[in-house]
Amino acid sequence: MKALDELTFDNRFARLGDAFSTHVLPEPLDEPRLVVASKAAMALLDLDPNVAETPVFAELFGGHALWAEAEPRAMVYSGHQFGGYTPQLGDGRGLLLGEVYNQAGEHWDLHLKGAGMTPYSRMGDGRAVLRSSIREFLASEALHALGIPSSRALCVIGSSTPVWREKQERGAMVLRLAPSHIRFGHFEYFYYTQKPEQQAQLAEHVLNLHYPECREQPEPYLAMFREIVERNAEMIAKWQAYGFCHGVMNTDNMSILGITFDFGPFAFLDDFDAHFICNHSDHEGRYSFSNQVPIGQWNLSALAQALTPFISVDALKEALGLYLPLYQAHYLDLMRRRLGLTTAEDDDQNLVERLLQLMQNSGVDYTLFFRRLGDESAALAVSRLRDDFVDLAGFDAWAERYKARVERDGDGSEEQRRARMHAVNPLYILRNYLAQNAIAAAESGDYSEVRRLHEVLSKPFEEQAGMEQYAQRPPDWGKHLEISCSS
Repeated sequence: MKALDELTFDNRFARLGDAFSTHVLPEPLDEPRLVVASKAAMALLDLDPNVAETPVFAELFGGHALWAEAEPRAMVYSGHQFGGYTPQLGDGRGLLLGEVYNQAGEHWDLHLKGAGMTPYSRMGDGRAVLRSSIREFLASEALHALGIPSSRALCVIGSSTPVWREKQERGAMVLRLAPSHIRFGHFEYFYYTQKPEQQAQLAEHVLNLHYPECREQPEPYLAMFREIVERNAEMIAKWQAYGFCHGVMNTDNMSILGITFDFGPFAFLDDFDAHFICNHSDHEGRYSFSNQVPIGQWNLSALAQALTPFISVDALKEALGLYLPLYQAHYLDLMRRRLGLTTAEDDDQNLVERLLQLMQNSGVDYTLFFRRLGDESAALAVSRLRDDFVDLAGFDAWAERYKARVERDGDGSEEQRRARMHAVNPLYILRNYLAQNAIAAAESGDYSEVRRLHEVLSKPFEEQAGMEQYAQRPPDWGKHLEISCSS
Protein backbone atom coordinates (compact mmCIF):
# COMPACT_ATOMS: atom_id res chain seq x y z
CA MET A 1 0.00 0.00 0.00
CA LYS A 2 1.14 3.52 -0.78
CA ALA A 3 1.43 6.72 1.19
CA LEU A 4 -0.01 9.91 -0.28
CA ASP A 5 3.40 11.12 -1.47
CA GLU A 6 3.99 7.88 -3.38
CA LEU A 7 1.32 8.34 -6.05
CA THR A 8 2.64 8.16 -9.63
CA PHE A 9 1.33 10.87 -11.95
CA ASP A 10 1.00 10.77 -15.73
CA ASN A 11 -1.01 13.84 -16.77
CA ARG A 12 -2.03 12.80 -20.26
CA PHE A 13 -4.98 15.16 -20.68
CA ALA A 14 -2.95 18.16 -19.54
CA ARG A 15 -0.44 17.41 -22.28
CA LEU A 16 -3.12 18.08 -24.91
CA GLY A 17 -2.46 21.77 -24.25
CA ASP A 18 -4.19 25.03 -23.42
CA ALA A 19 -6.89 24.64 -26.09
CA PHE A 20 -8.40 21.86 -23.97
CA SER A 21 -8.00 23.18 -20.42
CA THR A 22 -6.69 26.03 -18.31
CA HIS A 23 -4.18 25.82 -15.49
CA VAL A 24 -5.91 26.80 -12.23
CA LEU A 25 -4.92 26.27 -8.61
CA PRO A 26 -7.56 25.13 -6.10
CA GLU A 27 -8.86 27.68 -3.59
CA PRO A 28 -8.35 26.28 -0.08
CA LEU A 29 -11.24 25.58 2.24
CA ASP A 30 -11.15 27.01 5.76
CA GLU A 31 -10.44 24.44 8.47
CA PRO A 32 -10.63 21.35 6.22
CA ARG A 33 -11.74 18.13 7.91
CA LEU A 34 -12.51 14.61 6.72
CA VAL A 35 -16.21 13.84 6.47
CA VAL A 36 -16.03 10.40 4.86
CA ALA A 37 -13.62 8.34 2.75
CA SER A 38 -14.09 5.22 0.65
CA LYS A 39 -11.55 2.49 1.35
CA ALA A 40 -12.60 0.76 -1.87
CA ALA A 41 -11.89 3.89 -3.91
CA MET A 42 -8.60 4.45 -2.11
CA ALA A 43 -7.60 0.91 -3.06
CA LEU A 44 -7.89 1.91 -6.74
CA LEU A 45 -4.89 4.18 -6.11
CA ASP A 46 -3.15 1.56 -3.92
CA LEU A 47 -3.50 3.97 -0.99
CA ASP A 48 -3.23 2.81 2.60
CA PRO A 49 -6.72 3.47 4.03
CA ASN A 50 -5.21 4.77 7.27
CA VAL A 51 -3.90 7.89 5.52
CA ALA A 52 -7.47 9.22 5.32
CA GLU A 53 -7.30 10.13 9.00
CA THR A 54 -4.06 12.11 8.68
CA PRO A 55 -4.04 15.94 8.54
CA VAL A 56 -2.28 15.98 5.16
CA PHE A 57 -5.18 14.05 3.60
CA ALA A 58 -7.65 16.83 4.42
CA GLU A 59 -5.11 19.44 3.37
CA LEU A 60 -4.55 17.83 -0.04
CA PHE A 61 -8.21 17.34 -0.84
CA GLY A 62 -9.27 20.60 0.81
CA GLY A 63 -7.07 22.67 -1.51
CA HIS A 64 -4.26 23.54 0.93
CA ALA A 65 -1.53 21.35 -0.56
CA LEU A 66 -0.65 19.87 -3.92
CA TRP A 67 1.70 17.20 -5.19
CA ALA A 68 4.68 18.58 -7.11
CA GLU A 69 3.69 16.28 -10.01
CA ALA A 70 0.07 17.40 -10.07
CA GLU A 71 -1.02 19.77 -12.82
CA PRO A 72 -4.49 21.09 -11.97
CA ARG A 73 -6.51 21.97 -15.06
CA ALA A 74 -10.06 23.20 -15.59
CA MET A 75 -11.44 21.45 -18.69
CA VAL A 76 -13.40 23.32 -21.36
CA TYR A 77 -16.44 21.81 -23.09
CA SER A 78 -19.94 22.74 -24.21
CA GLY A 79 -23.21 20.87 -24.30
CA HIS A 80 -26.93 20.66 -24.82
CA GLN A 81 -28.66 21.64 -21.58
CA PHE A 82 -32.35 20.69 -21.42
CA GLY A 83 -32.27 20.45 -25.22
CA GLY A 84 -30.70 23.85 -25.92
CA TYR A 85 -27.09 24.25 -26.98
CA THR A 86 -24.75 26.24 -24.70
CA PRO A 87 -21.59 27.17 -26.65
CA GLN A 88 -19.19 27.13 -23.69
CA LEU A 89 -19.43 25.41 -20.37
CA GLY A 90 -16.46 23.74 -18.68
CA ASP A 91 -15.25 22.93 -15.19
CA GLY A 92 -16.84 25.82 -13.35
CA ARG A 93 -16.02 24.48 -9.89
CA GLY A 94 -13.97 21.40 -10.62
CA LEU A 95 -10.32 20.76 -11.33
CA LEU A 96 -8.58 17.79 -12.89
CA LEU A 97 -5.66 17.66 -10.44
CA GLY A 98 -3.88 15.07 -12.56
CA GLU A 99 -3.89 11.45 -13.63
CA VAL A 100 -2.47 8.70 -11.44
CA TYR A 101 -1.68 5.15 -12.45
CA ASN A 102 -1.76 2.27 -10.02
CA GLN A 103 0.28 -0.89 -9.73
CA ALA A 104 -2.09 -2.67 -12.13
CA GLY A 105 -1.36 -0.02 -14.77
CA GLU A 106 -4.84 1.57 -14.55
CA HIS A 107 -5.07 5.34 -14.96
CA TRP A 108 -7.40 7.35 -12.73
CA ASP A 109 -8.31 11.02 -12.98
CA LEU A 110 -8.18 12.87 -9.68
CA HIS A 111 -10.97 15.40 -10.11
CA LEU A 112 -11.65 17.81 -7.25
CA LYS A 113 -15.16 19.27 -7.21
CA GLY A 114 -15.79 22.48 -5.28
CA ALA A 115 -12.23 23.72 -5.77
CA GLY A 116 -13.10 27.37 -6.45
CA MET A 117 -13.55 29.67 -9.41
CA THR A 118 -12.19 28.91 -12.88
CA PRO A 119 -12.46 30.75 -16.22
CA TYR A 120 -15.59 28.63 -16.80
CA SER A 121 -17.44 29.50 -13.59
CA ARG A 122 -19.66 32.02 -15.38
CA MET A 123 -21.79 33.56 -12.61
CA GLY A 124 -20.93 30.87 -10.06
CA ASP A 125 -18.63 30.96 -7.06
CA GLY A 126 -16.80 27.74 -7.91
CA ARG A 127 -17.79 26.14 -4.64
CA ALA A 128 -19.77 23.03 -3.73
CA VAL A 129 -21.65 22.67 -0.48
CA LEU A 130 -21.52 19.85 2.05
CA ARG A 131 -25.02 18.65 1.16
CA SER A 132 -24.34 18.07 -2.54
CA SER A 133 -20.84 16.69 -1.92
CA ILE A 134 -22.19 14.03 0.43
CA ARG A 135 -24.92 13.11 -2.06
CA GLU A 136 -22.38 12.73 -4.88
CA PHE A 137 -20.05 10.64 -2.73
CA LEU A 138 -22.82 8.30 -1.61
CA ALA A 139 -24.30 7.97 -5.11
CA SER A 140 -20.97 7.20 -6.78
CA GLU A 141 -20.08 4.44 -4.37
CA ALA A 142 -23.64 3.07 -4.10
CA LEU A 143 -24.04 2.75 -7.88
CA HIS A 144 -20.72 0.97 -8.16
CA ALA A 145 -21.77 -1.49 -5.44
CA LEU A 146 -24.95 -2.21 -7.42
CA GLY A 147 -22.90 -3.00 -10.53
CA ILE A 148 -23.90 0.16 -12.38
CA PRO A 149 -21.00 1.82 -14.26
CA SER A 150 -20.10 4.99 -12.37
CA SER A 151 -17.37 7.41 -11.50
CA ARG A 152 -16.02 6.80 -8.01
CA ALA A 153 -15.64 9.05 -4.98
CA LEU A 154 -12.56 8.95 -2.79
CA CYS A 155 -13.59 11.35 -0.04
CA VAL A 156 -15.53 14.39 1.10
CA ILE A 157 -13.71 17.19 2.89
CA GLY A 158 -15.83 19.57 4.95
CA SER A 159 -14.95 23.05 6.16
CA SER A 160 -16.07 26.19 7.93
CA THR A 161 -16.09 28.18 4.65
CA PRO A 162 -19.48 29.91 4.23
CA VAL A 163 -21.20 29.39 0.88
CA TRP A 164 -24.48 31.02 -0.13
CA ARG A 165 -27.16 29.10 -1.97
CA GLU A 166 -30.83 29.52 -0.97
CA LYS A 167 -29.31 30.01 2.49
CA GLN A 168 -25.83 30.05 3.99
CA GLU A 169 -24.22 26.61 3.95
CA ARG A 170 -20.73 25.22 4.43
CA GLY A 171 -18.33 24.60 1.58
CA ALA A 172 -16.95 21.14 0.85
CA MET A 173 -14.92 19.30 -1.75
CA VAL A 174 -15.41 15.80 -3.14
CA LEU A 175 -12.56 13.97 -4.85
CA ARG A 176 -13.89 12.03 -7.84
CA LEU A 177 -12.13 9.22 -9.68
CA ALA A 178 -12.72 8.06 -13.25
CA PRO A 179 -10.55 6.71 -16.07
CA SER A 180 -11.54 9.89 -17.91
CA HIS A 181 -13.76 12.94 -17.37
CA ILE A 182 -14.17 13.57 -21.11
CA ARG A 183 -17.80 14.15 -22.03
CA PHE A 184 -19.95 14.27 -25.12
CA GLY A 185 -19.70 18.03 -24.67
CA HIS A 186 -15.95 18.01 -25.28
CA PHE A 187 -16.53 16.84 -28.85
CA GLU A 188 -19.43 19.26 -29.30
CA TYR A 189 -17.25 22.19 -28.22
CA PHE A 190 -14.58 21.67 -30.87
CA TYR A 191 -17.15 20.74 -33.53
CA TYR A 192 -19.29 23.86 -33.11
CA THR A 193 -16.32 26.21 -32.68
CA GLN A 194 -14.98 24.79 -35.96
CA LYS A 195 -11.59 23.72 -34.64
CA PRO A 196 -10.91 20.60 -36.70
CA GLU A 197 -7.30 20.17 -35.56
CA GLN A 198 -8.26 20.09 -31.88
CA GLN A 199 -11.28 17.93 -32.68
CA ALA A 200 -9.00 15.38 -34.35
CA GLN A 201 -6.51 15.59 -31.49
CA LEU A 202 -9.28 14.88 -28.98
CA ALA A 203 -10.60 11.97 -31.03
CA GLU A 204 -7.13 10.43 -31.25
CA HIS A 205 -6.63 10.90 -27.52
CA VAL A 206 -9.87 9.08 -26.65
CA LEU A 207 -9.32 6.35 -29.23
CA ASN A 208 -5.73 5.61 -28.23
CA LEU A 209 -6.18 5.74 -24.46
CA HIS A 210 -9.70 4.47 -23.89
CA TYR A 211 -10.66 2.42 -26.97
CA PRO A 212 -7.34 1.00 -28.23
CA GLU A 213 -9.01 -2.24 -29.37
CA CYS A 214 -10.94 -0.20 -31.95
CA ARG A 215 -7.65 0.53 -33.69
CA GLU A 216 -7.79 -3.02 -35.07
CA GLN A 217 -11.07 -2.34 -36.91
CA PRO A 218 -11.28 -1.12 -40.54
CA GLU A 219 -12.94 2.12 -39.35
CA PRO A 220 -11.56 2.83 -35.85
CA TYR A 221 -13.70 5.91 -35.16
CA LEU A 222 -16.88 4.12 -36.15
CA ALA A 223 -15.93 1.14 -33.99
CA MET A 224 -15.36 3.54 -31.09
CA PHE A 225 -18.76 5.18 -31.57
CA ARG A 226 -20.47 1.77 -31.66
CA GLU A 227 -18.78 0.91 -28.38
CA ILE A 228 -19.94 4.19 -26.85
CA VAL A 229 -23.50 3.41 -28.01
CA GLU A 230 -23.35 -0.05 -26.43
CA ARG A 231 -21.89 1.19 -23.15
CA ASN A 232 -24.56 3.85 -22.80
CA ALA A 233 -27.32 1.40 -23.69
CA GLU A 234 -26.10 -0.96 -20.98
CA MET A 235 -25.64 1.79 -18.40
CA ILE A 236 -29.13 3.19 -18.92
CA ALA A 237 -30.62 -0.32 -18.91
CA LYS A 238 -29.13 -0.74 -15.44
CA TRP A 239 -30.47 2.66 -14.35
CA GLN A 240 -33.95 1.60 -15.42
CA ALA A 241 -33.74 -1.88 -13.93
CA TYR A 242 -32.67 -0.52 -10.53
CA GLY A 243 -34.89 2.56 -10.56
CA PHE A 244 -32.13 5.18 -10.73
CA CYS A 245 -33.03 8.67 -11.95
CA HIS A 246 -30.09 10.86 -12.98
CA GLY A 247 -32.05 14.09 -13.18
CA VAL A 248 -29.81 16.14 -15.50
CA MET A 249 -28.94 14.15 -18.62
CA ASN A 250 -27.41 17.09 -20.47
CA THR A 251 -24.76 16.15 -23.01
CA ASP A 252 -22.10 17.79 -20.86
CA ASN A 253 -23.03 15.28 -18.14
CA MET A 254 -22.62 12.23 -20.38
CA SER A 255 -19.32 10.35 -20.15
CA ILE A 256 -17.48 9.27 -23.27
CA LEU A 257 -16.86 6.00 -21.38
CA GLY A 258 -20.53 5.25 -20.66
CA ILE A 259 -20.28 5.71 -16.89
CA THR A 260 -22.60 7.64 -14.61
CA PHE A 261 -21.21 10.93 -13.42
CA ASP A 262 -21.99 14.55 -12.53
CA PHE A 263 -24.55 13.77 -9.88
CA GLY A 264 -27.03 16.52 -9.14
CA PRO A 265 -30.70 16.01 -8.24
CA PHE A 266 -30.58 12.21 -8.62
CA ALA A 267 -32.94 9.80 -6.87
CA PHE A 268 -33.77 6.13 -6.65
CA LEU A 269 -37.44 5.27 -7.01
CA ASP A 270 -39.28 4.56 -3.79
CA ASP A 271 -42.79 3.68 -5.01
CA PHE A 272 -42.60 2.69 -8.68
CA ASP A 273 -43.55 5.63 -10.90
CA ALA A 274 -42.48 5.58 -14.54
CA HIS A 275 -43.20 9.31 -14.79
CA PHE A 276 -41.20 10.30 -11.72
CA ILE A 277 -39.26 13.59 -12.02
CA CYS A 278 -36.46 13.79 -9.48
CA ASN A 279 -35.21 17.25 -10.45
CA HIS A 280 -37.34 20.02 -8.95
CA SER A 281 -36.02 22.36 -11.67
CA ASP A 282 -37.14 20.08 -14.53
CA HIS A 283 -40.52 21.71 -15.02
CA GLU A 284 -41.24 20.00 -18.36
CA GLY A 285 -40.18 16.52 -17.22
CA ARG A 286 -37.54 16.21 -19.91
CA TYR A 287 -35.45 13.98 -17.65
CA SER A 288 -38.21 11.97 -16.04
CA PHE A 289 -37.53 8.32 -15.26
CA SER A 290 -39.27 6.95 -18.36
CA ASN A 291 -37.63 9.58 -20.59
CA GLN A 292 -34.10 8.49 -19.71
CA VAL A 293 -34.12 5.85 -22.44
CA PRO A 294 -35.05 8.16 -25.36
CA ILE A 295 -32.89 10.96 -23.95
CA GLY A 296 -29.94 8.58 -23.98
CA GLN A 297 -30.52 8.12 -27.71
CA TRP A 298 -30.97 11.88 -28.20
CA ASN A 299 -27.64 12.54 -26.49
CA LEU A 300 -25.89 9.91 -28.60
CA SER A 301 -27.34 11.61 -31.69
CA ALA A 302 -25.82 14.91 -30.51
CA LEU A 303 -22.46 13.18 -30.13
CA ALA A 304 -22.88 11.61 -33.57
CA GLN A 305 -23.37 15.05 -35.08
CA ALA A 306 -20.08 16.16 -33.54
CA LEU A 307 -18.35 13.11 -35.02
CA THR A 308 -19.46 13.71 -38.61
CA PRO A 309 -15.97 14.97 -39.56
CA PHE A 310 -14.68 11.43 -38.93
CA ILE A 311 -17.60 9.11 -39.70
CA SER A 312 -20.15 9.12 -42.52
CA VAL A 313 -23.70 10.10 -41.66
CA ASP A 314 -25.06 6.77 -42.89
CA ALA A 315 -22.64 4.82 -40.70
CA LEU A 316 -23.52 6.96 -37.70
CA LYS A 317 -27.24 6.38 -38.26
CA GLU A 318 -26.67 2.66 -38.52
CA ALA A 319 -24.71 2.65 -35.26
CA LEU A 320 -27.39 4.72 -33.53
CA GLY A 321 -29.92 2.15 -34.67
CA LEU A 322 -28.21 -0.36 -32.38
CA TYR A 323 -29.07 1.62 -29.24
CA LEU A 324 -32.67 0.60 -28.57
CA PRO A 325 -32.21 -3.12 -29.36
CA LEU A 326 -29.08 -3.21 -27.18
CA TYR A 327 -30.86 -1.35 -24.39
CA GLN A 328 -33.83 -3.70 -24.52
CA ALA A 329 -31.62 -6.80 -24.50
CA HIS A 330 -29.62 -5.62 -21.48
CA TYR A 331 -32.73 -4.43 -19.62
CA LEU A 332 -34.74 -7.59 -20.21
CA ASP A 333 -31.80 -9.78 -19.24
CA LEU A 334 -31.46 -8.01 -15.91
CA MET A 335 -35.21 -7.96 -15.25
CA ARG A 336 -35.40 -11.69 -15.92
CA ARG A 337 -32.67 -12.21 -13.34
CA ARG A 338 -34.47 -9.94 -10.88
CA LEU A 339 -37.51 -12.20 -11.31
CA GLY A 340 -35.36 -15.27 -10.69
CA LEU A 341 -35.50 -16.54 -14.28
CA THR A 342 -32.56 -18.18 -16.00
CA THR A 343 -34.11 -18.81 -19.42
CA ALA A 344 -35.75 -16.57 -22.02
CA GLU A 345 -39.29 -16.73 -23.38
CA ASP A 346 -40.94 -14.46 -25.91
CA ASP A 347 -43.59 -13.25 -23.47
CA ASP A 348 -41.13 -12.17 -20.76
CA GLN A 349 -41.21 -8.51 -21.75
CA ASN A 350 -44.99 -8.45 -21.38
CA LEU A 351 -44.67 -10.17 -17.99
CA VAL A 352 -42.33 -7.40 -16.80
CA GLU A 353 -44.41 -4.57 -18.28
CA ARG A 354 -47.63 -5.87 -16.72
CA LEU A 355 -45.96 -6.10 -13.30
CA LEU A 356 -44.67 -2.53 -13.51
CA GLN A 357 -48.11 -1.29 -14.53
CA LEU A 358 -49.64 -2.97 -11.49
CA MET A 359 -46.90 -1.55 -9.25
CA GLN A 360 -47.46 1.93 -10.67
CA ASN A 361 -51.20 1.82 -10.06
CA SER A 362 -50.74 0.65 -6.47
CA GLY A 363 -47.70 2.66 -5.37
CA VAL A 364 -45.64 -0.45 -4.59
CA ASP A 365 -42.12 0.00 -3.28
CA TYR A 366 -39.91 -0.89 -6.25
CA THR A 367 -36.83 -2.19 -4.43
CA LEU A 368 -38.52 -4.08 -1.61
CA PHE A 369 -40.97 -5.87 -3.92
CA PHE A 370 -38.19 -7.60 -5.85
CA ARG A 371 -36.23 -8.38 -2.70
CA ARG A 372 -39.27 -9.96 -1.01
CA LEU A 373 -40.12 -11.86 -4.19
CA GLY A 374 -36.94 -13.85 -3.67
CA ASP A 375 -37.33 -14.46 0.07
CA GLU A 376 -39.52 -17.55 -0.40
CA SER A 377 -40.92 -19.83 -3.08
CA ALA A 378 -42.75 -18.04 -5.86
CA ALA A 379 -46.14 -19.19 -4.53
CA LEU A 380 -45.51 -18.03 -0.95
CA ALA A 381 -43.86 -14.78 -2.05
CA VAL A 382 -46.71 -13.60 -4.28
CA SER A 383 -49.20 -14.58 -1.59
CA ARG A 384 -47.44 -12.35 0.96
CA LEU A 385 -46.94 -9.48 -1.50
CA ARG A 386 -50.56 -9.51 -2.68
CA ASP A 387 -51.75 -7.07 0.00
CA ASP A 388 -49.50 -4.33 -1.42
CA PHE A 389 -51.70 -4.11 -4.52
CA VAL A 390 -54.99 -2.31 -5.05
CA ASP A 391 -56.00 -4.26 -8.15
CA LEU A 392 -56.12 -7.69 -6.52
CA ALA A 393 -57.67 -9.41 -9.53
CA GLY A 394 -55.01 -7.96 -11.78
CA PHE A 395 -52.21 -9.01 -9.44
CA ASP A 396 -53.68 -12.49 -9.01
CA ALA A 397 -53.71 -12.94 -12.78
CA TRP A 398 -50.09 -11.79 -12.99
CA ALA A 399 -49.10 -14.04 -10.09
CA GLU A 400 -50.51 -17.11 -11.83
CA ARG A 401 -48.53 -16.27 -14.95
CA TYR A 402 -45.40 -15.72 -12.89
CA LYS A 403 -45.69 -18.97 -10.93
CA ALA A 404 -46.18 -20.91 -14.16
CA ARG A 405 -43.20 -19.14 -15.69
CA VAL A 406 -41.00 -20.02 -12.69
CA GLU A 407 -42.18 -23.62 -12.93
CA ARG A 408 -41.22 -23.79 -16.60
CA ASP A 409 -37.84 -22.22 -15.84
CA GLY A 410 -37.22 -24.92 -13.26
CA ASP A 411 -33.52 -24.26 -12.73
CA GLY A 412 -32.31 -25.54 -9.36
CA SER A 413 -33.73 -25.67 -5.87
CA GLU A 414 -35.64 -22.95 -4.03
CA GLU A 415 -32.48 -22.23 -2.08
CA GLN A 416 -30.54 -21.68 -5.31
CA ARG A 417 -33.31 -19.49 -6.69
CA ARG A 418 -33.27 -17.40 -3.52
CA ALA A 419 -29.49 -16.97 -3.70
CA ARG A 420 -29.68 -15.97 -7.37
CA MET A 421 -32.38 -13.40 -6.74
CA HIS A 422 -30.76 -11.89 -3.66
CA ALA A 423 -27.53 -11.53 -5.63
CA VAL A 424 -29.24 -9.05 -8.01
CA ASN A 425 -32.03 -7.59 -5.86
CA PRO A 426 -30.65 -5.12 -3.31
CA LEU A 427 -31.98 -4.82 0.20
CA TYR A 428 -30.41 -1.39 0.67
CA ILE A 429 -30.50 1.51 -1.79
CA LEU A 430 -29.68 5.20 -1.44
CA ARG A 431 -33.13 6.56 -0.70
CA ASN A 432 -33.38 10.35 -0.59
CA TYR A 433 -34.56 10.42 2.99
CA LEU A 434 -31.60 8.32 4.15
CA ALA A 435 -29.23 10.73 2.43
CA GLN A 436 -31.08 13.67 3.97
CA ASN A 437 -30.79 12.23 7.48
CA ALA A 438 -27.05 11.76 6.99
CA ILE A 439 -26.67 15.27 5.59
CA ALA A 440 -28.59 16.84 8.48
CA ALA A 441 -26.32 15.12 10.99
CA ALA A 442 -23.19 16.11 9.05
CA GLU A 443 -24.28 19.73 8.87
CA SER A 444 -24.40 19.71 12.66
CA GLY A 445 -20.89 18.24 12.81
CA ASP A 446 -21.74 14.56 13.23
CA TYR A 447 -20.28 12.50 10.38
CA SER A 448 -21.06 9.10 11.84
CA GLU A 449 -24.33 8.65 9.93
CA VAL A 450 -22.72 9.46 6.57
CA ARG A 451 -20.04 6.88 7.27
CA ARG A 452 -22.51 4.27 8.47
CA LEU A 453 -24.80 4.75 5.46
CA HIS A 454 -21.80 4.48 3.14
CA GLU A 455 -20.80 1.18 4.75
CA VAL A 456 -24.33 -0.23 4.46
CA LEU A 457 -24.63 0.79 0.80
CA SER A 458 -21.26 -0.76 -0.03
CA LYS A 459 -22.88 -4.20 0.44
CA PRO A 460 -26.40 -3.62 -0.91
CA PHE A 461 -27.25 -7.28 -1.53
CA GLU A 462 -26.17 -8.65 1.87
CA GLU A 463 -28.48 -8.55 4.86
CA GLN A 464 -26.54 -6.74 7.59
CA ALA A 465 -27.23 -7.31 11.27
CA GLY A 466 -28.63 -4.31 13.11
CA MET A 467 -29.25 -2.31 9.93
CA GLU A 468 -32.97 -2.99 9.53
CA GLN A 469 -33.77 0.74 9.56
CA TYR A 470 -32.00 1.14 6.21
CA ALA A 471 -34.25 -1.43 4.53
CA GLN A 472 -37.60 0.15 5.36
CA ARG A 473 -40.11 1.96 3.18
CA PRO A 474 -39.58 5.70 3.59
CA PRO A 475 -41.81 7.82 5.78
CA ASP A 476 -44.26 10.01 3.89
CA TRP A 477 -42.06 13.10 4.20
CA GLY A 478 -39.19 11.12 2.70
CA LYS A 479 -41.08 10.57 -0.56
CA HIS A 480 -41.61 14.24 -1.22
CA LEU A 481 -38.18 15.82 -0.86
CA GLU A 482 -37.46 18.50 -3.45
CA ILE A 483 -34.02 18.12 -5.03
CA SER A 484 -32.76 20.70 -7.53
CA CYS A 485 -29.54 21.50 -9.38
CA SER A 486 -28.50 23.92 -6.64
CA SER A 487 -25.30 22.76 -4.99
